[in-house]
Amino acid sequence: MQLAPYVFFDGTCEAAFSFYADVLGGAIVQLNRYEGSPMADDMPPEQHQWIMHATFEAPGIQLMGADGGDFGGEMTRVSLSLGSSDAEEGRRVFEALAAGGTITMPYTKQFWGASFGMLIDRFAVKWMINAG
Repeated sequence: MQLAPYVFFDGTCEAAFSFYADVLGGAIVQLNRYEGSPMADDMPPEQHQWIMHATFEAPGIQLMGADGGDFGGEMTRVSLSLGSSDAEEGRRVFEALAAGGTITMPYTKQFWGASFGMLIDRFAVKWMINAG
């Protein structure tokens, strides 16, 4: 498994990641907007160009981020994101972390092909598991 910080913004994710690319000498390697996704229908039109998911990479650094982040409470800035190519390993880790915590999005197969779920563990740490 791989651990990657996931940072949330209020409509400034793309600008922030572009800044990080300039400062850290890296690049935005993935950039997906809400427009064209299943979530677009649930958002105001002025937020369709917001970033649903972005990945920034520089030597020794991987940072993920998105605009939004109100997953059942106050706006948060960081969740820990675990990724794996093994969906069953993802399920095992998801269920273990969720024990004694709160599942905010069940671990299920998603439209992008992987299985994904979100939870807050018993220590109030927010996790996102993406596997498969």
